[in-house]
Amino acid sequence: MSETLFCTRFAPSPSGALHLGHAYAAWFCAEVARREGGIWRLRIEDIDHTRCRAEYEAAILDDLRWLSLQWQGAVWRQSERLQAYSAALAELKAQELIYPCTCTRREVAAQSPGDSPDGPRYAGTCRRGPKGSAESPSWRLHMRRALERLREPLYYYDRQRGWTRAEPARFGDVVLARRDIGTAYHLAVVVDDAAQGIQQVVRGEDLRAATDLHRLLQYLLNLPVPQYQFHALVMAENGRTKLSKRQGAQSLAHYRQEGWQPQALIELARRQAQIPRLNDQTG
Repeated sequence: MSETLFCTRFAPSPSGALHLGHAYAAWFCAEVARREGGIWRLRIEDIDHTRCRAEYEAAILDDLRWLSLQWQGAVWRQSERLQAYSAALAELKAQELIYPCTCTRREVAAQSPGDSPDGPRYAGTCRRGPKGSAESPSWRLHMRRALERLREPLYYYDRQRGWTRAEPARFGDVVLARRDIGTAYHLAVVVDDAAQGIQQVVRGEDLRAATDLHRLLQYLLNLPVPQYQFHALVMAENGRTKLSKRQGAQSLAHYRQEGWQPQALIELARRQAQIPRLNDQTG
């Protein structure tokens, strides 16, 4: 395969069944690759062993085939790439850009000075050293030190908006490795996009803010910077919230059992897709 062949990816998490929102995201990704004359890869983001299941992965593959959305190349699984994430974490540790944290989620929420795009902003309790036993801590990015490394502002190219300035500071000292997993979404996705040669990251509007943090990690780890394209989200019936598993969204398997055909289901997802109002998190 040519190294210059356009490449994007669809990266679901096997923590439940696919629903209309996933169908739209997969279709949109495949459509971008088709228009560009390139390929799209499938990555299973299964690092959260507390929620991910092999049967959900099998159902994802089956649903994508039923939708006639065929990825190219082998399926990547994050659970098989833990060494790569450990190496990236070690690099950040060598630069003194991360520190161990023993705070619980409840403690973080109670002490938070405000919100970040990831939830309660961390107050920096463990920044000068963990307050408890550090046998199996989480690891946080020292945001102030990381920003001090920048020689100039960071930008990424948004296919809809053009060059966009990244503002990672609003995340604060974000977790890059959970204590029970050894990595976290933000670190793993950046490492994987580089390793898979992803030239354009296609993701939902709800992940626009995360791109600011990912751009910083790319800089710190000296990784290539892909372009980005953001698609609308399939919304719940109220038209105000994103369709999700937690809200009991009907699975694609349900629609299949009801007799829906793949193209009709994609059209339904497209009709329900819209740009949500997510305040400053989409800026």
